[in-house]
Amino acid sequence: MQPRIPRQSTTEHGANRVDNDARLTAELAAVVAGARRRALRDGDRQIDTAHLLHTLLESDPEVRAVFEGEGPQVARLLGYLVQRSIGYGLRWQSSVEDSGALPVLPGAAASAGWSPVAAGALEEACERAGRRGDTHARGVDLLAAIVGDPESRAVEVLGRGGVDAQELLARLRQAEATALAWEEYVWGVDGG
Repeated sequence: MQPRIPRQSTTEHGANRVDNDARLTAELAAVVAGARRRALRDGDRQIDTAHLLHTLLESDPEVRAVFEGEGPQVARLLGYLVQRSIGYGLRWQSSVEDSGALPVLPGAAASAGWSPVAAGALEEACERAGRRGDTHARGVDLLAAIVGDPESRAVEVLGRGGVDAQELLARLRQAEATALAWEEYVWGVDGG
């Protein structure tokens, strides 16, 4: 008896290192899976940084807390992202999100339905966590990576939603520097 739904390999679904990367927290892995579902549901060719931003804003309280005036600003961004998913993004469906600011990842990630910018941002998020000494990237790491590329679709969405991406990136960097300084202080007090 033939199955009603043809079997597809994981590569046809676009499963790759990005989707099941052990360097992501469980929460960030859920964001990645949510972005994939959103792109498939919207009929988009690729998972881009706007899909990642949308899912981060919906599911990560730490990311939402980064935005000043959290309630109104996040609500405005989510409203804009919903509009994009029901029609605004159609002009993006036939193009690849590739600003050239981040290197295109060779192999699986680039061919598995991820835009080069989104795949690069996920890799950058993991590198940010590593520089901090963490083994797992968090949502704020991914937010900083996607905001760090001024040509990403997420930055365009932020701009249309009234968020200055450079100011947001500066706040993220300041928060990271403060956290590192606090950790060094704690280790200095406890270790000395």
